[in-house]
Amino acid sequence: MLFRLFLLFTVIPLIELWLLVWVAQQTTPAFAFALVLATGFIGASLARWQGFRTVQRIQRELQQGKMPAGAMIDGLLILLAGVVLITPGVLTDCFGFLLLIPPCRAVVKRYLARAFQHRIHIRPGSFSDSAWNGASAWNAPDELLIERDEIIDSRVIDAEEPDK
Repeated sequence: MLFRLFLLFTVIPLIELWLLVWVAQQTTPAFAFALVLATGFIGASLARWQGFRTVQRIQRELQQGKMPAGAMIDGLLILLAGVVLITPGVLTDCFGFLLLIPPCRAVVKRYLARAFQHRIHIRPGSFSDSAWNGASAWNAPDELLIERDEIIDSRVIDAEEPDK
């Protein structure tokens, strides 16, 4: 994790700086400056437009009684695209514009789904009296680990408080 943070905060900005200097040397410094401003403005506008569309999609899916998980992940990736697009740099702008293209965003969503699927473990159990004494369901043996793609839909039928 420390290595990834090192890359994020030191190596990537150095590459961005080198690319901006290279673009300025190949063209003019004014062109490099205008490029940074233009990509920031265009990227922020595109992110805003796609963000509104995604919010509308989330609202539509909620009205239909569906869980808008895919649309919410799209919204998160569009927000990330907007953040990297307003950051000066050629490399981050390319990454941000790629996230604003729906087929490219779908590839990133599939990658993230696979990455998180390997990190999430469901352990069966119940919240009985023993759960509050330290022997909770989270301490279940590893052989009880459930690895399946199953969604269990549940609803509360009657939520009355018990008599005291």
